[in-house]
Amino acid sequence: MSAGERSFHEVPYNPAQQAIVELLGARAEDRPEFDPGLSTRLQVMLEAELWPLAEQLDRDDALWVTKHELSGVHGCEARHLVDDAFAWSPPLARGTVVHKAIELSVHWRGEPTPLELVDEATARLEDGGGSLADWLRTASDVERADLRSVANDHVAKFLECFPPLLRAWVPVTESRVRVELCDGRIVLGGKIDLSLGKARGTRAGKVLLDLKTGRFAPSHVDDLRYYALVETIRLGTPPRLVASYYLDEARAHPEVVNEAVLDAAVARTVDGARRLFALRHGGAEPSRRPGPACRWCPLLDECEQGQAHHRDDAD
Repeated sequence: MSAGERSFHEVPYNPAQQAIVELLGARAEDRPEFDPGLSTRLQVMLEAELWPLAEQLDRDDALWVTKHELSGVHGCEARHLVDDAFAWSPPLARGTVVHKAIELSVHWRGEPTPLELVDEATARLEDGGGSLADWLRTASDVERADLRSVANDHVAKFLECFPPLLRAWVPVTESRVRVELCDGRIVLGGKIDLSLGKARGTRAGKVLLDLKTGRFAPSHVDDLRYYALVETIRLGTPPRLVASYYLDEARAHPEVVNEAVLDAAVARTVDGARRLFALRHGGAEPSRRPGPACRWCPLLDECEQGQAHHRDDAD
């Protein structure tokens, strides 16, 4: 351990940080070991169900499956298709800046302030290419001030809640993962906010974390099960634990990964992929499932189900 790490480690943890240490820690004998053929079994299960779709696609027109796509088709499909017409907005830009700032915090020497991290993250994203850089360059002073204020709050909460991430914990931020199925015609992809630890052979040791700025939703559990599935097929050994961490509450919602969790993720992924294919290639009519998000939906003015739910919710 370096001198810098020792000085960090000697700083007393606050109760929220101590809760993270206790959540993530596990003795070697308490870490589960998995069948080395598990990843092959899961991939065979997926491909057996998905080949009928894949046969109608080619590698240049692969069906991409992500946690966002799965959440969309397992929720309100009509809203999901509208959301797919992507355009940057202040909330989306804030989320990207926050994740970039947290990524920098993990690898920054010393103890940066939240605003230093936010400003550096914003500058790096603005200097980069793509549509976000264009949005940041043209954002008004008010939009930029609002982005800076809210992002600072979220990053400050992360630094308050999480203990300094030592190199021995093998922290990795914004890690992109993907698995190609059915000769590359169906791709499972994603980006994990934060992973800690590593597998040792077939003994699980990695923890996958999703950082959340809102409140708990059942779909968050499914999102992490999906990541556990992709990680298992990609690496061969499942993660030991997955958890959503809610910054506003300083609270984690963890789940131990086992074969039942992975089998459930397979079933949900197959159902979602079939529905994505039907919507994008089969001309299926999108379903409408009202819920709390109806109040923000751009389709609300023309959606009878959403209006009825919104009235009932208001009552």
